[in-house]
Amino acid sequence: MTKKLVYITRKEHFNAAHKLYNPSWTREENDAVFGKCANENWHGHNFDLFVTVKGSPDDDTGFIMDLKKLRDIINTYVVDLLDHQNINLDVAFMAGKMASIENLAIGIWEQIEPHLSGCELHRVKLWETHNNYVEYFGETNEE
Repeated sequence: MTKKLVYITRKEHFNAAHKLYNPSWTREENDAVFGKCANENWHGHNFDLFVTVKGSPDDDTGFIMDLKKLRDIINTYVVDLLDHQNINLDVAFMAGKMASIENLAIGIWEQIEPHLSGCELHRVKLWETHNNYVEYFGETNEE
């Protein structure tokens, strides 16, 4: 019998501050590339996080994954670590990385994926502003 593949998404929210700043560049270079995002006093966002998992519904529950468990994983390994924090200074999984939304999405994926069972992480979608969001599918680019 062929199993159906289904995708389900959980949305969470957090607030965090960051600064885009390359310490090996001059202040002028940082300002030219990052503009207001290089503000030395940081800036914040109200992030919306969408985590999509995929799998086949369980015969007994009809679930790919219990969404309460997915909520708990997202909150424990992502939201609790990011909410009302400075991404550059306070978030261990972002240490040594540029605090861009792209790198943050990759870091969030790496926080969630090891804790899933019975399904597969499909997408991390992170809304930074009304106009800007990133999607990460766990893919790598071999250069």
